[in-house]
Amino acid sequence: MDSTTISHLSKGSISSSIGDSWELEGTLPLSDRLKAFKTSQFDPDSFITQKCHTMSEKEIKHLCSYLVELKTASAEEMRKSVYANYSAFIRTSKEISDLEGQLLSMRNLLSTQAALVHGLSEGIRVDSLSAGYEDFTKEDTSIENRELSEIENWLGEFHDTLEVLLAERRVDEALAALDEGERVVDQAKDRHKLSPAAFLSMQITITEQRQKLIDQLAETMCQPSTRVVELRSAVIALKKLGDGPRSHTLLLNAHRQKLQSNMQGLSSTSTSFGLAYIAALSQLVFSSIAQAASDSLAVFSEETAYTSELVTWAVKQTEALAQLLKRHVLASSAASGSMRVAAECVHICLEHCSLLEDRGLCLSPVLLRLFRPFLEQALSSNLKRIEQSSAALAAADDWLLLYPPVGVRLMGSTSSLNAVSAYQPKLSSSAHRFNSMVQELFEDVAPLETLQLDGPALEGVLLAFNSYVNLLMNAVPGSVENEENLEGSGNKLVRMAETEAQQLALLANASLLADELLPRAAMKLLPLQQGQQANRTMETPKRSSERGNRVPEPSREWKKRLQRSVEQLRDSFCRLHALDLIFTEDGDTRLNAHMYISMDGNIDPEWFPSPIFQEFFAKLTTLANLATDIFVGRERFATILLMRLTETVILWLSDDQNFWAEIEEGPKPLGPLGLQQFYLDMEFVLLFASQGRYLSRHLHQVIKNIIGRAIDAVTATGVDPYSVLPEDDWFAEVAQIAIKMLTGKANFSNVEQDVTSPTQSVSAKSVSSIYSHGSESNFAHHYRE
Repeated sequence: MDSTTISHLSKGSISSSIGDSWELEGTLPLSDRLKAFKTSQFDPDSFITQKCHTMSEKEIKHLCSYLVELKTASAEEMRKSVYANYSAFIRTSKEISDLEGQLLSMRNLLSTQAALVHGLSEGIRVDSLSAGYEDFTKEDTSIENRELSEIENWLGEFHDTLEVLLAERRVDEALAALDEGERVVDQAKDRHKLSPAAFLSMQITITEQRQKLIDQLAETMCQPSTRVVELRSAVIALKKLGDGPRSHTLLLNAHRQKLQSNMQGLSSTSTSFGLAYIAALSQLVFSSIAQAASDSLAVFSEETAYTSELVTWAVKQTEALAQLLKRHVLASSAASGSMRVAAECVHICLEHCSLLEDRGLCLSPVLLRLFRPFLEQALSSNLKRIEQSSAALAAADDWLLLYPPVGVRLMGSTSSLNAVSAYQPKLSSSAHRFNSMVQELFEDVAPLETLQLDGPALEGVLLAFNSYVNLLMNAVPGSVENEENLEGSGNKLVRMAETEAQQLALLANASLLADELLPRAAMKLLPLQQGQQANRTMETPKRSSERGNRVPEPSREWKKRLQRSVEQLRDSFCRLHALDLIFTEDGDTRLNAHMYISMDGNIDPEWFPSPIFQEFFAKLTTLANLATDIFVGRERFATILLMRLTETVILWLSDDQNFWAEIEEGPKPLGPLGLQQFYLDMEFVLLFASQGRYLSRHLHQVIKNIIGRAIDAVTATGVDPYSVLPEDDWFAEVAQIAIKMLTGKANFSNVEQDVTSPTQSVSAKSVSSIYSHGSESNFAHHYRE
């Protein structure tokens, strides 16, 4: 996250009453917003007084929230900056540490050389002044010789003592002896009690014994059998001897050797990389890193050079573990699409790695950088497997809706299964398979919050769902997609949905997955999305409360995209049935202008909806009855489906240029009787759509526009259409009678009523018109009633 991204955390005003200054400040980059806090003259009290003296308690709370968000963004920015330059920082720190070691060695060398030069100069000065001391008495000479003899004797004892202490590995006593020797040498040097030769001999003796102790300690630290307490003591002693960089390096090498030895022992007890072995291996590696960090901090505190070397060493061990798991676990899992094994492996490592953060070691970015490509590959392979498995089942799917097979988890976990045990979705076999595999995928991705795989997972599932919906569209007979696939090569085969019930089952599969099952499965990832959204956006309490009861933006948009695929399938279904209704098998148009224009030659027309609209009503009634059983609890979807099908037919009629060209500009104009029949057909559609509750405002307006256009066509011929058309009640009554007759609910007890005018009622002849429209059996049945 760069500063530009973080600047959006506080974009917009905290509260409308805080003022435009906060809105302007929220649009500035993070570095500019922090300038006020970086100045040496910054006074917190005056800042609060300036900003808050006119604020209410609520506004002050908003300001506090803003400052907390700003603090979080600043910390995150600093962390990103450190990680961006950490490799260079480590390299520079290592070079500085090496330089310090070289300077220390150079200082020791210069001290030795200075002592040698000092001793030689003292010897020359003594020789040059020996003539001036001829008057010294023999007593003074004997005292000096005696002191020299005592120091030389002490030097011999000192040498022997150190040899014994080193042989017996009594490190603390050897250190004390060396310190004592250096103190004696310094005192003798200050009092001029040592000859240059004796001083040089003593310096050489102490240096040799010191080096022997250093070598002995280094050898001890390199032994795999050295215990932790002994190791830490050796490091402390080596640091006291002035070789801190070497002691720290040896400390880390000792932990590395012990880790490798333990890993070899663990490998000998396991023949496969199972989850138990992965957990044990991960715990071993990160516990070794934790122990090394503990020893390093205990001895060297938080000195920059040693801390940098520790971090570099820890990163190398983490990378070695990641490479081992990549080679034996992740590579094969990614290739096969076994998301669960890969996800659990990474999750185990991240859990152990997170325990080190309390010690100041954040190694998660190292794991994420190495593991993410393999998990993305596993996710891609898993999604491809979902598509292939669903396509294989779709090729043999009979498109019958059934409850889930025994043993299939509805929501992917035992707890969620108990919560929704009463809800059993009815899907076809391929849809059940698609749903169960997506549920398992979301379960595997959900624990990997740090990797932020929720976005790729949701996008991948969306693409897989689109692919599955394309299969369903191919199963619709005569669909455009099906024709294109038949022409192409290598396309997936799918079993045709021949009956209307099977075609509605296709819609049931897609709608149930898009509206309920997939969004409910995606709820497992919502905590990840909400956490990421909280890091990007700071909203006012009012807006936050409004969103509290709604699905977050990314999920709502994702669900809309799912529904758009369902809408394509629904449009394909509506197009199929609309074309079947409008066209014959030979491609001729059944809904044409001739059926209305030719009516004016009929002396005594029988008023009843046209046969094509009777068939349209029968089709919609059949679909509505089937949808009642198929879309249980989702009546809204069934209603919209019938609404779209009705709109498809009427919109085709509204946009058919040939139809209107013949009506408006044809050789034979539309007459009053044809207009009355057309008006009746449209009112019939309005009535049955209204009673079926799938009459939309758009459909109502389109029908009114169509009727108006037909009236205008008759008016253009010089005929007043309103003088020949019956009242609106007549059209409504005839349409109502037609619906009752077609649905078997008519009552003809008053069929002999003498009604000769269409403005009064439908005539008895209109009943007999059923014969002419192919509904003899219906009429005979109702007439017997």
